[in-house]
Amino acid sequence: MRAYEVERITKETLIKVRLDVDGTGVCEVSTGIPFLDHLLCSFAKHGSFDLSIYAEGDLEIDDHHTVEDIGICLGMAIGKIERKNIKRFGWAIVPMDEARAMVSIDLGGRPYTVANYKPNREHIGNFSTENVIHFFQSIANNGKLNIHFEVIGENEHHKIESLFKAFGLALDMATSKDDRKDIVSTKGVV
Repeated sequence: MRAYEVERITKETLIKVRLDVDGTGVCEVSTGIPFLDHLLCSFAKHGSFDLSIYAEGDLEIDDHHTVEDIGICLGMAIGKIERKNIKRFGWAIVPMDEARAMVSIDLGGRPYTVANYKPNREHIGNFSTENVIHFFQSIANNGKLNIHFEVIGENEHHKIESLFKAFGLALDMATSKDDRKDIVSTKGVV
């Protein structure tokens, strides 16, 4: 089984993440940010990952530390995935009504994020849309992967949800087993 657990405790948050790469889309998430719970379950369902996240954060201040630390922990879990015998690269395009997200990733060991996303409004519930890019940067930096994404549309809910679904699909592709691949790098290491 490729299941990975990460725990992070700071003065601002307590985060527990369990990611089963070979799951079926089962999601148990409690972050204190209902829209983020919905997004993470969309990621898990479309990526066929079993995902468990428990988060306590200083939401009385705002959602930034909680969103960031969940991204850090999810990135750390992704960083634990064995890079041998997987496809390494993944991509997806997800339309959702008037919105569309395109995501491409590389589990090549180098963190980088290229994001084309401009929010039309500041919040969805108690989730700050300015945290979307930072969330994915936190994943990339801690999981040592490239994440490139572009999101277009009018409805902010649709835009962000299509992004999380596309990220799930792209990560599922990149982590797919392929015994022909060994380490997918001309260097022989990732």
